[in-house]
Amino acid sequence: MNQTDQVDLRAMTRLELEHLPILWVAADLPFRPHGRDTYPALEAQWHRNTDGFIGAFDSGALVGSVVATDDGRRGYINRLAVHPAYRRRGLAVRLVEEAERLLKRRGLTVITALIEDSNIASRTFFASQGYQHLPEVLYYAKRESPES
Repeated sequence: MNQTDQVDLRAMTRLELEHLPILWVAADLPFRPHGRDTYPALEAQWHRNTDGFIGAFDSGALVGSVVATDDGRRGYINRLAVHPAYRRRGLAVRLVEEAERLLKRRGLTVITALIEDSNIASRTFFASQGYQHLPEVLYYAKRESPES
């Protein structure tokens, strides 16, 4: 049995959101504790997308997560994080597959992942999962503050 077979994947509860920043720091994923990643901001996001916050739990401890969202036309996979002690066991693949299933159930046929250019590990991972880099697509953002 694969070690990650004992890890349960499921939608996170509102109260479990408080564990996300801890996981993100452990996984070396940037987060904005004074902006969009405050607990109230995460809670507001969760209320709009309760099934899209997917957690991986080992004996109740959050060891991986992904956020699946959509705009009605495209699905988005965001904030994929796996605790370093659980890496290289297939957990990221399971999380992405679960996010893809959720987005396909919503009727979406185009699923994307937004990855920072400097994040080589994520770029390599998503390419290995069949995602294509589209250099002709440029991402622009208008932010209320640097923490947004």
